[in-house]
Amino acid sequence: MKNFIYCFLFISLTACTPSNSQEISTIKPKSFNDYWYAGKAEITSYELQQARYGEVHSGEAVLVFVTEPFSKKKQVKLDNWRDQSPDNVSVMKLNMTKKFLTGIYPYSMMMSTFTPVSADKHPDPFKVTTSSQEWCGHTFMQLNLEEKDYRLRGYSYFESEGDVDISVPNAILEDELWTRIRLNPESLPVGEVELVPSTFYLRLRHQESGVKKATTKISELSKSDYAGDAHKMYSIEYDNRSVNIYFESTFPYTILGWEESYLSGFGKPEKLTTKAKKINTIKSAYWGKNSNADREIRKELGLRVE
Repeated sequence: MKNFIYCFLFISLTACTPSNSQEISTIKPKSFNDYWYAGKAEITSYELQQARYGEVHSGEAVLVFVTEPFSKKKQVKLDNWRDQSPDNVSVMKLNMTKKFLTGIYPYSMMMSTFTPVSADKHPDPFKVTTSSQEWCGHTFMQLNLEEKDYRLRGYSYFESEGDVDISVPNAILEDELWTRIRLNPESLPVGEVELVPSTFYLRLRHQESGVKKATTKISELSKSDYAGDAHKMYSIEYDNRSVNIYFESTFPYTILGWEESYLSGFGKPEKLTTKAKKINTIKSAYWGKNSNADREIRKELGLRVE
């Protein structure tokens, strides 16, 4: 079980969709509702340096944060966002994408996390899905919250990984921590914790999912390579792996970048560091920006226009 306590209470907004106006909460500050229920998603682009095969490869990453109406029972986005039943739970969805080249062939990775906005009513993320595609093949894994634990289903073209359907203890999911930062950094677990590692990391390292004993902390920084003024860093360490996530000290707690270090390569692996640094952030109803003319918006984010 998770061994940390959420400091603030959050309410579940029962009739919200990305295009819906905000419902002002008496518990959450008005700024939260104004920012996250204004009918737009937050899109942030990053310059990526990804460790893989014993080298560091250039690429780009994108974090898309948006609130959505979510079915607790089916664990999918609700088609009928006006549904007033308790099954309608407002979640903070993160879509994290990475694209980078390794020699001749490309990698395309995506992770989606669905974390309830109302942490007092729903303290655990409902679902995490992750896929990875490259020229050798593709893999997919999904974690679904059940009564007590998570059900993990994984599919891979590697014989040693194969198809799996197992139960994973309800520990802290590393993938949920990105949404916890955005919802309320004070709810982040600090100290010795039980952690399920990042699904990106598990796929790239071809490791089985399980619970790790990790050490976490929050640091106040006056400046770093990711910002010239005061901000914060959330750190995770276990085994030979470390992760630092840099974010703004004040609402909306935008993520400025991150670092991830672990042994990479075959034969005699060496410790390399993946780095991502923020390029730009925009608010957009991107689901309606699907014409050829809308490609120009990618320039604003500093992303490739293809």
